[in-house]
Amino acid sequence: MTETFARRLTGVAGIAAAAALIIEVPLYFVYSGPPPDVNVLSRLLIGIVALACLVVFVTSLRELVKRVSPAYEWAGSIAFTTGLVYATITLVSSGLEAGAVIAADHPIDPTIAVSGTYILYGSISRLMLALFLTTVGFIVSRTNLLPRWTSRSAYALAGINLAFVPSLFFGNNPAHFYAANGWGTTALMGAVLSYWLLALGISTYRSGARPPAATRTPATEY
Repeated sequence: MTETFARRLTGVAGIAAAAALIIEVPLYFVYSGPPPDVNVLSRLLIGIVALACLVVFVTSLRELVKRVSPAYEWAGSIAFTTGLVYATITLVSSGLEAGAVIAADHPIDPTIAVSGTYILYGSISRLMLALFLTTVGFIVSRTNLLPRWTSRSAYALAGINLAFVPSLFFGNNPAHFYAANGWGTTALMGAVLSYWLLALGISTYRSGARPPAATRTPATEY
């Protein structure tokens, strides 16, 4: 895998994951009560596609770091691992929700009814994302892999995710902003991640037109 291909693959995967997440999040707010099964299963399916793209994103990002700056391959591995853990946790949560909806003989709201997902979608995911974002910010700041705004925004989002880790102490009402499964803890953080990932994916894909790191001159650096 060349650096140019790694940049473009990372960018495309990031854009695809972001697009799916941007479509998924609003589906959580269409109904005020228990949504019909088709709504729940549709948003979960879109989310699964987004997570598959995210796995490709974090994998190609690790390969990109390896080629641009081998000295920071260890950091790329941390970003890859935490991104993969986050995707796995969310996939498990999606499976639990889908199973409960399929098995129920009446419409249910899985954000309330499936208690096993509260901490998976909430505090655990927020902590894993905080570690992932912090690592990405560190990599960019040390390697000039991408524009500086990507590093600063990654640090900022990491801090916001950390702020939601204690939400497990604040109940299970999804209508509350800071509950374990609240709309701020889950939906809002998912929306913020999706738009950040979209911007990052576009920036990474566009950077594929830059000269390879080995031949880059100072004038072409960000």
